[in-house]
Amino acid sequence: MRLYRQGIVVQTKDDASPVTEADEIADALIVAGLAAGAPGIPIVSEESVAQGRMPDISSGRFWLVDPLDGTKEFISGTDEFTVNIALVENGSPILGALHAPALNECYLADGHGAFLITKNGYRRPIRARALPSDGAVVVASRNHRDATTDEFIARHQTSRITSAGSALKFGLLAKGVADLYPRFGRTMEWDTAAGHAVLTAAGGSLKCMDGTVLRYGKEGLDNPAFVARGVE
Repeated sequence: MRLYRQGIVVQTKDDASPVTEADEIADALIVAGLAAGAPGIPIVSEESVAQGRMPDISSGRFWLVDPLDGTKEFISGTDEFTVNIALVENGSPILGALHAPALNECYLADGHGAFLITKNGYRRPIRARALPSDGAVVVASRNHRDATTDEFIARHQTSRITSAGSALKFGLLAKGVADLYPRFGRTMEWDTAAGHAVLTAAGGSLKCMDGTVLRYGKEGLDNPAFVARGVE
């Protein structure tokens, strides 16, 4: 937040995505904190992997970190960026923190349920909702909506379509203000793991197009197309 809206320098990574000083500072802080607080658990962080540092995750237990998800939102000043941290065990995200610092919100899956922590520190349980009778509220990516997404939306009864940046879309489903989030464009495991943990703890789901639950620790760390939804 110290760097937010400060005219920071934007660089371009090998995959043409933007990266800022905030990404790199947050990455260093989070990796150091996890290593100190949970020593011995491998940490897969977006910025570390971009620099060629990929740990051995063959044990099946590892952290997945996106230190600044929604870098484009961070650069443009929309407030819709998050910090994503998840613990994966045997392919499933079992703990997750989805923090939106500019919005003073933190979504948490702590192994006992899903919670929203607001700026006053109040922690309240959240729950995804069943599909309303008048149709779904569909949340789509602000920067990655495509023709395939529009075709998916057209096949479903919808009451409203809204947009959101970063992993905040998972938070909207988890707290019961949206119902469907289809994603056909490219995502990486660190983009989804924290939100997946929170949504699952809130009673929702995240599944690939073949109906199987999205798994983690895949070769290359790329995700296939998926649909996140509230209570089925």
